[in-house]
Amino acid sequence: MKPPIAQRRPSQRLLHGVTVTDDYAWLKDEKWQEVLRDPSLLDPDIRAYLEAENAYAEERLGPTKELQKTLVAEMRSRIKEDDSGVPTPDGPFSYLWKFREGGQHQLIGRTPRGGGEMQTILDGDALAKASDYFKFGGTRHSPDHALEAWSADLRGSEYFALRIRRWNTGEDLPDILTETGGSVVWGRDSSFFFYVQVDENHRPLKVFRHRLGTAQADDILVHEEKDIGWFTHIGESASGRFCVISGGDHDTTEEWLIDLSVPDAMPRLIAPRETGVRYSVADRGDELFILTNEGGAIDFKIVTAPLAAPERANWRELVPHRPGTYILGIDLFAGHLVRLERANALPSIVIRDLATQAEHTIAFDETAYSLDMIGGYEFDTTVMRFAYSSMTTPSEVYDYDMATRQRTLRKRQEIPSGHDPAAYVTTRITAIARDGAEVPVSILHRRDLVRDSGAPLLLYGYGSYGMAMPASFSANRLSLVDRGFVYAIAHIRGGSDKGWSWYLDGKREKKTNTFDDFVAAGHALIEARYTSTGRIVGHGGSAGGMLMGAVANRAPDLFAGILAEVPFVDVLATMLDDKLPLTPPEWPEWGNPITDEAAFNTIRSYSPYDNVVAQAYPAILAMAGLTDPRVTYWEPAKWVARLRATMTGGGPVILHTNMGAGHGGASGRFSRLDEVAIGYAFALDTVGLAGAKP
Repeated sequence: MKPPIAQRRPSQRLLHGVTVTDDYAWLKDEKWQEVLRDPSLLDPDIRAYLEAENAYAEERLGPTKELQKTLVAEMRSRIKEDDSGVPTPDGPFSYLWKFREGGQHQLIGRTPRGGGEMQTILDGDALAKASDYFKFGGTRHSPDHALEAWSADLRGSEYFALRIRRWNTGEDLPDILTETGGSVVWGRDSSFFFYVQVDENHRPLKVFRHRLGTAQADDILVHEEKDIGWFTHIGESASGRFCVISGGDHDTTEEWLIDLSVPDAMPRLIAPRETGVRYSVADRGDELFILTNEGGAIDFKIVTAPLAAPERANWRELVPHRPGTYILGIDLFAGHLVRLERANALPSIVIRDLATQAEHTIAFDETAYSLDMIGGYEFDTTVMRFAYSSMTTPSEVYDYDMATRQRTLRKRQEIPSGHDPAAYVTTRITAIARDGAEVPVSILHRRDLVRDSGAPLLLYGYGSYGMAMPASFSANRLSLVDRGFVYAIAHIRGGSDKGWSWYLDGKREKKTNTFDDFVAAGHALIEARYTSTGRIVGHGGSAGGMLMGAVANRAPDLFAGILAEVPFVDVLATMLDDKLPLTPPEWPEWGNPITDEAAFNTIRSYSPYDNVVAQAYPAILAMAGLTDPRVTYWEPAKWVARLRATMTGGGPVILHTNMGAGHGGASGRFSRLDEVAIGYAFALDTVGLAGAKP
């Protein structure tokens, strides 16, 4: 079967003296907003093309069908099907989630605080029966424990409908709020709550107060962001006293507090926005604790301020800035301040007794590992919760008494089919980038791996938005490692793995550092004898998919294959389209090519779609979602069309579009495995291991 050939329908645009020609712009449905709400409205010509691509993908990946089934069975065998979370206490109850045997979606419920049978308030499996796609948004019980606010997305387009359910009857109230961000913050008397509504372009700009028993049309607008380049989110403050409205882009933030005990209270600004200054607020009585980069604190510091006068002039330093030690976040309790830090891509948790100011640290000894703080509902407690894992060690959840320093294991991730951490090795090497930067690379392989054997290697990367890639455990990737793959994570610039400056060195005019770092990581792995040239499969998703497109253009010979999930590859056209949901908020990350000629030239110089050239390319699998509001389906579709029309050899180039899902792929914990298996089967087939046994 020959691959589909997309029609060329050239459109041209003159910008900054440059004529940009796009042969495949027609693949963008002009009614894309309507398609997000109702996929059946997709233009018939575009649907026919995407379905032809899916048919080609089915045929081309057909020889791996049995392998895919085997991979799904393996990955499913590592999932504890009747799994449950650690109950989180709040007053007379402990709230938790669980799965039933064979269930795809969570059950949400609670037990009496001292233990007992779980009362289920939300049955995800039952709710999912009404649609092909189902994903919970936020769920949150009311302060009086009588109601549960819950939301769900039925398209994959991240439009969440909010409902309120009674705990005593299991019935929903008549209140239904549509096109929301999915989460709520309850008022203290449980008669009202706040939520964010997205606009016609899927942007979260407005915060409303909803009073139970009233229509959505009657909700009170309490905050509206006028800058379409800012996102707006809400959450509860540390003490539960306030609703925190957080606004910001990738450079700047601003926060407001609303007193939840006053039904008609309006937001109060903490400190006005100042370009380049980021801050977030936690409260403790009449004192605020603020995490900020103000004053040149690139890796952030913690200051305090009086609640009555929170403006910047009253900020007082508590934890000073230490270059290279990035403070990711803080949790505040009645008597303790907890901060999560990371230095040289290794995290630690630091606890400060607020009465004595004494500090101690929780850290681990492995070469590469992941730590995460897990928030709870209660403020006046000495117990905090965290999760630990490494690339060899399944996740462990601990309760930690901050006063006694006693650590209690509450849950260890079970692998029903068995897992022996001693059979694997996790280690780390350093790659030297073109400009001399030292790039950490975390590695997982079987202990019996023979170096110098030219083993295949999957190299994962992201490198955008300051998001670090943790060296955490994944049961799925064992299906590759057990078949002889080395699995590696490149902690490249654009992420914050080595601090906020590591992020700043991989954005805007420095974006190409991200790509150079990834290629350097590949070469370092070859030099360290973990793999060889042409045996690497690159893997990235979303902005990591942009990375995949860029390195395929720049270093095609390094790779056997490229696995690009929901890849952000049409960077220039997307950043020129200010109607798309994420474009204005993304300008601080990439630059605004509409008004800034230098940004236009920079983006145009690396945008994967715009830099496809006549050369041989490795095998490429691009995976997309029709209702994806973040990376729209037409980006990978256009990229694949241009690759096929331009490349001189190599391949194949395959496009697989999920016609019933968005950015996160299929809903349901087992359905998602089908898509993982497609990608892994592609990787195995690309390096000649489709028939390999674990």
